[in-house]
Amino acid sequence: MDKWSGKVAVVTGASVGIGEAIVEKLVGHGMKVVGCARNEEKLKQIALKVNGKGPGEMFPFKCDVTNETCILEMFQYVKKTFGSMHVMVNNAGLAFEAPVTSGKTQEWKTMLDTNVLGLSICTREAVQLMRESGVDDGHIINIGSVAGHKVGDKSMYAGTKFAVRALTEGLRLELREAKSHIRSTSVSPGYVATEFAYRLYTGEPERADRLYNQMECLKAGDVADTVIYALSAPPHVDINEIIIRPVEQLG
Repeated sequence: MDKWSGKVAVVTGASVGIGEAIVEKLVGHGMKVVGCARNEEKLKQIALKVNGKGPGEMFPFKCDVTNETCILEMFQYVKKTFGSMHVMVNNAGLAFEAPVTSGKTQEWKTMLDTNVLGLSICTREAVQLMRESGVDDGHIINIGSVAGHKVGDKSMYAGTKFAVRALTEGLRLELREAKSHIRSTSVSPGYVATEFAYRLYTGEPERADRLYNQMECLKAGDVADTVIYALSAPPHVDINEIIIRPVEQLG
């Protein structure tokens, strides 16, 4: 990870869970990390926790990835403040219980806007900024889900995560066609003990408790470690896809 010390990363969904853990790991390895999310106060609390305790630094930025204007403003901030960037971690994501046969259109739209379009816009802007600033060894990391490998009872959510895998591979092909050395990685976690299930089952915390108590789930730091693993690969190695599950998880 020494090569990334002093370099710039952007992490979406940085206010909780996996995103927060990724920010902490990257700052610990000396990176300048723009952590974005809608909850600005939580971002500031994380910055207070991590800044000054490691070689890197976190820069909080309020951003709603379902709003393209907000995303473009964030990348303008990155360009104006640092002049370039080197790592993009698309971590923001959410799910609703919204089946294809009976789900609410707005919930479908929110999942697609967050999990697919927001990720795509951030990827486009990150790659363009890397190219403009002469960065040819950057890295785009998309946090997906095992739901993007096997359709379960949340088919619309699974559809967005299948899309993440397709977009990551499509990005790789586009970069290779352009003779770029920017790399791309999809990370697909299984059950991770975070706020995710409590948000999914709003008003029914006992359902989230049952999910997380049925086995020893992954921790947010476990997923963050896979990001570090991908970033630590030698320049000639492109780690395209990682699946990480709890040992006891079946599907």
